[in-house]
Amino acid sequence: MKIAVISDTHRKFSLAKEAIDLLIEQGAEYLIHAGDICEYDTLEYIKNTNIPYVAVYGNNDAHMVQYHNDFNLHKEPYYFKIEDVKFKLMHLPFYMTPDSDVVIFGHTHIFQVEQQNQTLFLNPGEVCAREKPLSECVLLEITDTKFVVQYFAKDIKTNIIQEKLYEFKR
Repeated sequence: MKIAVISDTHRKFSLAKEAIDLLIEQGAEYLIHAGDICEYDTLEYIKNTNIPYVAVYGNNDAHMVQYHNDFNLHKEPYYFKIEDVKFKLMHLPFYMTPDSDVVIFGHTHIFQVEQQNQTLFLNPGEVCAREKPLSECVLLEITDTKFVVQYFAKDIKTNIIQEKLYEFKR
């Protein structure tokens, strides 16, 4: 299975749309947003992709609570399963215990991937390009034997997309 993972889109709908479109072109079957969505348009676009998605509130999303019933939007930490894989999703990296197969978080605006024991910890970086001139996103592929993390970073000045691949045993 292939999962689009994004975070920290903030008020950059055009960058969010580009990241989502890129990940769907790469074969994403699901989409996960790790918070700081900040815009209704981003949530609506995600919903209208017609692929299953889940999102959590970030520390800048208090105003988004009014849309709770319209979208698959949750408080953190949020536990869920896709097929046989257990996920823990949060924005703030406060619940970093290895109690799931995959722990996804945002907030720091820094891409991070590591495995502790059998748990994959993943921060997809920032879509909004606020801290650096890169709009970042991740395609997470999960097979029976491994996690494959494909990291994309688009330079917003040159439009050049860099890719890096990381593999971990499952």
